[in-house]
Amino acid sequence: MAQTYRPALALPMLLCAILLFSPNAFGQATPPVPANAEANRFGSGWECNRGFQKEGDSCLAVKSPDHAFLTNESYGKGWECHYGFVERGNECLTVQVPANAYLDPFYGDRWHCMRGYRQNDRGCELIKVPDNAFLTESTYDEGWECERGYQIVERKCVAVIVPDHAYLTTSGNEWKCERGFEQQDQACVAVEIPNNAFFVETSYGQKWKCDRGFETKGATCSQIKLPENAHLDSSGNAWECNRPYQLRSGACRME
Repeated sequence: MAQTYRPALALPMLLCAILLFSPNAFGQATPPVPANAEANRFGSGWECNRGFQKEGDSCLAVKSPDHAFLTNESYGKGWECHYGFVERGNECLTVQVPANAYLDPFYGDRWHCMRGYRQNDRGCELIKVPDNAFLTESTYDEGWECERGYQIVERKCVAVIVPDHAYLTTSGNEWKCERGFEQQDQACVAVEIPNNAFFVETSYGQKWKCDRGFETKGATCSQIKLPENAHLDSSGNAWECNRPYQLRSGACRME
């Protein structure tokens, strides 16, 4: 026999399902929204209105000092000083800009010295630039550098004396000997290169090297005499035995 549909049984089951999936089921009631707050648009809970901060289950008004504005942040003090003012304790005090200085353009809570001045304990003092010098952008050191061709001597810019056969380096405050010369005290002396040799650029040691096929003998270059079964090595200034010969008593011999 076919079963008869009974609507009276379906209604209690529907009510149970609604209660089971309800956010208030099992006693989980939505907390009330306090004064000066709004329910979150997404998710649960609430947020304080602008000018208020959460403290426990309440929203308390943020007390900002004069010359300050509200930040609407849920943490911290909730306010910041206006441009041209600096925070001191719970106050916003006017930034005192000394002579020859200007307010920081980004934050406005500090100042910087004008070009040509440097900061000291009292404010901004004039940088005294000596003759033959120019101002730099650095706030450290002297605040100036010597022109090219001059060097600092006792806070003055003194001309660099360039000897014969020398030139100013890229820095402009020192000199270097021309190719073929080497420094001796404050002069550039020609490098004496023997026959069968050429000049080499090095900051130390011997300033010349023997041609290929010659070897150094004191201050001269002597021609290399190759023994039988030998050849010049990779340097060109010495020799070695051909394979499979081995050096024995100054000659290349078979083992």
